[in-house]
Amino acid sequence: MFMGHIGIAMAAKRAAPRASLGTLVAAAVWLDLVWPVMLLAGLERVRIDPGNTAVTPLDFERYPFTHGASAVVLWSLAFGAVYLWRGGYRRGAIVAGALVASHWVLDAIVHRPDLPLLWDGPKVGLGLWSSLPATVAIEVGILGAGVALYLRAGPARDATGRWALAALVAFVLAVYGANLLGPPPPSEKAIAVGGLAQWLFVAWAAWIDRHRRAAAPGLLLQG
Repeated sequence: MFMGHIGIAMAAKRAAPRASLGTLVAAAVWLDLVWPVMLLAGLERVRIDPGNTAVTPLDFERYPFTHGASAVVLWSLAFGAVYLWRGGYRRGAIVAGALVASHWVLDAIVHRPDLPLLWDGPKVGLGLWSSLPATVAIEVGILGAGVALYLRAGPARDATGRWALAALVAFVLAVYGANLLGPPPPSEKAIAVGGLAQWLFVAWAAWIDRHRRAAAPGLLLQG
């Protein structure tokens, strides 16, 4: 649910207008930012299995530290607490913590039953990845809705605020298309390195947000 996570983060800007979009994106993809570290450390496992689903060739064998529901609750609370401690913005902390949890919820929609509720089980997943058209439709829909809501959260200050956002959306779509149409990754290490590259989206989103103006609270309520 790569594009879906980005879309949810953009939509959340209306709920926490003072929070940086970079922070919101980091929260929404946090589990996937930690996961590559766990792979490289040998604490979690993924297997390359072409045909595993219609969408991804990855078989997520074990990832209780990052994608176990009980662990996600702790990540959500920790992320929100750190945000509150550093910024003092209570609404932003609540939204950021909720975004961390939203990652697991969206994953549960698309994954096969491989997401553990506790440590190594029981495992859940609705398996939307068995249908490529349905997966693409939902991902594109969430991203589109998120972009629309983010645009309503405040106008661009300058041309950078407009074009950097458009470029990010285009890049996200290109990366998603490449993942769908390209060959499977060559190794688990390559998967981890690619996962760490998602920090680029965090930095990009923060850059965009610095060039956009948050709408006044009254305007957000009227929208």
